[in-house]
Amino acid sequence: MKFNTPTFEETSGREWLVTNGIGGYASGTVSGANTRRYHGLLVASASPPTDRSVLVSKIEERIGTGGAWFALSANRYPDDIVHPRGFELLTRFERSPLPTWTYKAGEHQLEKTVVMPHGANTVVVAYKNTGKQALDLSLTPFLVDRDYHSLFKVAGEFDYYLEEDSGQLKIHSRHGSEPLYWYFSGGRFTAEKHWIEKLTYVREEYRGLDFREDARTIGRVLKTLAPGETYHVVFSADASQVGTRPEKVAAAELKRQMTVVAGHQDEFLQDLLLAGDQCIVRRSSTDSYTILAGYHWFTDWGRDTMIAMRGLCIATGRREVSASILKTFLQYLDRGMLPNRFPDDTSKEVVYNTVDATLWLFVAAYEHYRAFDDLELIKTYFGDFEEIIRQHLDGTRYNIHTTGEGFLFAGEEGVQLTWMDALVDGFVVTPRRGCPVEIQALWYNALQIYLFFAGELGKGKSAKLTGSVRSTSEKIRNNFRKYFMNEAGYLNDVVVPGETADDAIRPNQIYVLSLPFQLLGKADGKKVFRTVREHLFTPLGLRSLSPEHSDFVPVYGGDTWARDTAYHQGTVWTFLIGEYYAAQRRLFGNTAQVNKEIEELLQPLHQHFYQEDCLHGVSEIFDGKAPAAGRGTVNQAWSVAAIIQTLLAR
Repeated sequence: MKFNTPTFEETSGREWLVTNGIGGYASGTVSGANTRRYHGLLVASASPPTDRSVLVSKIEERIGTGGAWFALSANRYPDDIVHPRGFELLTRFERSPLPTWTYKAGEHQLEKTVVMPHGANTVVVAYKNTGKQALDLSLTPFLVDRDYHSLFKVAGEFDYYLEEDSGQLKIHSRHGSEPLYWYFSGGRFTAEKHWIEKLTYVREEYRGLDFREDARTIGRVLKTLAPGETYHVVFSADASQVGTRPEKVAAAELKRQMTVVAGHQDEFLQDLLLAGDQCIVRRSSTDSYTILAGYHWFTDWGRDTMIAMRGLCIATGRREVSASILKTFLQYLDRGMLPNRFPDDTSKEVVYNTVDATLWLFVAAYEHYRAFDDLELIKTYFGDFEEIIRQHLDGTRYNIHTTGEGFLFAGEEGVQLTWMDALVDGFVVTPRRGCPVEIQALWYNALQIYLFFAGELGKGKSAKLTGSVRSTSEKIRNNFRKYFMNEAGYLNDVVVPGETADDAIRPNQIYVLSLPFQLLGKADGKKVFRTVREHLFTPLGLRSLSPEHSDFVPVYGGDTWARDTAYHQGTVWTFLIGEYYAAQRRLFGNTAQVNKEIEELLQPLHQHFYQEDCLHGVSEIFDGKAPAAGRGTVNQAWSVAAIIQTLLAR
């Protein structure tokens, strides 16, 4: 990405992200100014992949010779003041293979690269003099010490004292705090403490939250760089990283990235694989893999993980990672349910308020088996699959139980259980109590997959549950169309048999067409698909509610109440696009013509991925009426996975 006369708006509106495989990350904007509380040069995970803290906000950089200095950084302050304005010296930014900035000031040219070693709470910044003259480089880190959901303020307890340790600085923000290690390859350090006050984060202001932060400086480093010379700065929360050779970190990370994209030639697909790989992390509590739902602020969610792993791991041939993720969540199986999410604070209990995550487990396990012929995994966890089916037939928490029609009922007052799970000030925006349409499709698929696994293991006739499962499956098949297919030719969203039917046009009905085991014939399926296309489809994803509905909210933004009450009331969700295209191929054929149409329709997401919002990331959501700018998290696992699945299904 080249710049001629870059503006603050275009450079601060584009974000970058690199991750370390254990929940930590480095992220900011191309301009150098942070616009979110979640931005930071070092965001470390104390209990991978959670308990995350921002330790280094950013580095203020200047270059020059003979007393003439040029600032490369930028910050926003109150009254829309931007100082300094280093983005004006930016000539190029490349996100791939590593975030790299090129600055030109007079006769000087400097290249900056950011990389994180995999598996360590460490960030390495490399500065290379790519000009023809020597230059002086001055670096002043902005330090904070806070949970990444909060903001840092001027406070007496943060006195920031430091000591020399093995050739680097060992920094404590306050007495008794865990140390931050700062290494730099030569140069002269000058201690000088200051508070930088009222840094202004416009993305937080847009979200209706506190948007001003303070930061602490403890000194600066000055280094003269000869032409061609590279200078490294390392920040780490890991004592084990002391002594690491920073010049080898980038090469190791590039080598690791090559293993992620091996076997795939399409450039867009390769870059999507790397974007998705950022979400695959190690969980220390299980010593296995999991998937972070999205950066910057989500942890690992059961529903998101089961959906996303299909594109991030199974479709891409990552057998060991896929099996490990299933192990992670099955270790937390309780009353026949997978966790809805792991809390960011490990002192809190795992949360189980989900009806669909556990059903998605069956789909993920089925696709894992079909992709890898991994009968051993099915054998290992078949007892867990039995327990899940039994609990759902008999009834489990949150009034989840099977009705006389074979449907799965879920819901009780004040609890959100489906993916439409917004809860604000105790108000459940879309309660969907009863029998949601996608839950019936998932429930039917879970039953059919259980029967399939029983057959593969030779237990088709002997398993105690088999008879009940077959009977329930037959009831669903016999009753589904009667209760869900309405006269307008699409599927009701939620049904309470014999009482109510919510006929709001929502995207949940697409799962009836996309999941492995079908409940509708092709004629009905095409009617449903046409309704989804006419009311909900956009090239960036599916709307969560038809614009013709009285509850439709056209724009996602504002304070927490405004955002959460819009979240599933029209807001566009990218992850649903994968199910839409899967349904299209199933109904109309996986033909050259269909694939050409899909490829053309993917172009806005291609543009979004490479040019807008978080570069080399796919946003969580977009506005419902006129989707354009990304909203929500900047790189959402199931958004990326949906595009990967769509491309690999050609």
